[in-house]
Amino acid sequence: MRKGFDGLAALVQDHLHHDPFSGQAFVFRGRAGRLIKVLWWDGQGLCLFAKRLEKGRFVWPQADSGAVSLTPAQLSMLLEGIDWRMPARTWQPQRAA
Repeated sequence: MRKGFDGLAALVQDHLHHDPFSGQAFVFRGRAGRLIKVLWWDGQGLCLFAKRLEKGRFVWPQADSGAVSLTPAQLSMLLEGIDWRMPARTWQPQRAA
């Protein structure tokens, strides 16, 4: 997960055979499952969002062809650390006493 804008855009072009400037969001997960990066074109420039979970892991879909399409709701759950296949948190936040 050391890649930035250019490295991730190259992965999108070379390995996924998509245009990183299409406006689609491309999500990449670290090996341990605790870090994700989202790359997308907002019409003016490339945007890069990174999130690391302190507890739990991002549930990653099986990709037979190298790419998987998610609905906006599934992406939202993925970013929250919720198992989007069966909506349940992988870690339950504790309430402040």
